[in-house]
Amino acid sequence: MNEVLLVGGMAAVTFAMRYPVLALVSRVSLPEWAIRALRYVPVAVLTAITLPAVAAPDGGVVRVGLDNAHLYAGIIAALVAWRTRNLLATIGLGMVVFFVWKMVFGG
Repeated sequence: MNEVLLVGGMAAVTFAMRYPVLALVSRVSLPEWAIRALRYVPVAVLTAITLPAVAAPDGGVVRVGLDNAHLYAGIIAALVAWRTRNLLATIGLGMVVFFVWKMVFGG
């Protein structure tokens, strides 16, 4: 029962924090510069989430060496995404590089 109350409380707090902003923005016209700036938010958030996981997979110091399979798989996946714009190819090739790198270099 504690878990249900905890999840319910977290949902209520999240809703209470976000709803007023969404309600206000839906009633107000944003200037063009704000709309253009908001287009970069998803890219910035995704970068902020993935870069630390790729560069420092242990949560510590950034590792740039052959033992960091996350880094090289991330680089290859980024290149594939940039060149092909194909999500399935990006995920598939990134996973293949990651597992092969770990087998070859033990990272």
